[in-house]
Amino acid sequence: MTAPTADGTPRTEGPFRVLRGRDDDEWLLLDVESADPTYVSRDALPDDVAVGNRVEADISWDGDEPVVESAAIDTRTTFEFVRTEEPIFEAAQSCFEEARAEGEAMNSRVTYNTDNEANGVVYTFADQSGSQDLFVEFRDGHKPLEPLVARAAHPEEVDPPFSVFVIDPQEPFIVVYIVLEPDGLLDETVRDTYL
Repeated sequence: MTAPTADGTPRTEGPFRVLRGRDDDEWLLLDVESADPTYVSRDALPDDVAVGNRVEADISWDGDEPVVESAAIDTRTTFEFVRTEEPIFEAAQSCFEEARAEGEAMNSRVTYNTDNEANGVVYTFADQSGSQDLFVEFRDGHKPLEPLVARAAHPEEVDPPFSVFVIDPQEPFIVVYIVLEPDGLLDETVRDTYL
C-alpha cells in the first residue's frame, strides 16, 4: 500500500515477498497484493532473510531511491529455483499429462504422504511457445508465485511457512511444488534429489 508521509514523501507499506535482486548487492521486494517490484540494498533487510521470506516493511522514497525505514520477517517460507536433468517425480509427471490430455496449459494436484495426509501441492505449467521462459519469469518476479502460495494454504487449512520449489526439468513443463512442512521428510527428499 502506498501513502505519503506527513511531509508528503511517498511511502510504501505492507507485506513483501523477497526475491533475488539484479545482482548480489540487492533484494527484490514484490508487493504481496500488487506484485509491484522494489529493489533495495541487501543490508536494508535483516541478515537472516532468505529468498521467499515474507517481510513487513515500511519504505519511503528519496527521489527515485527506496529507503527501508523498518523491516521484519513475517513468515519464513523459502523459494528454491533449480534447472535439473534429474527425472521429475511421478506426481508432477501425472499432473502434466492430465493437463495435456485436457488441452490445458496448467494443472495442479494435492500430494499425500503414506498416512494419506496432505503434504504438498504440485502445479505444472506447459512450456510456452516463443521466447517466454516461465522459469525465469518466476525467478525474477515477473510472474508472481504469491497466488499459488495463498491457494496452497486455504484448501488444506495449513499456515506458512512452506518450502516452494520451482523446478525446470528436461520436460515440456515447469513444476512449482509447494511442500507444506519445511524440514519434514518430503522437503528433505526434494532437496536431496534436486538441489
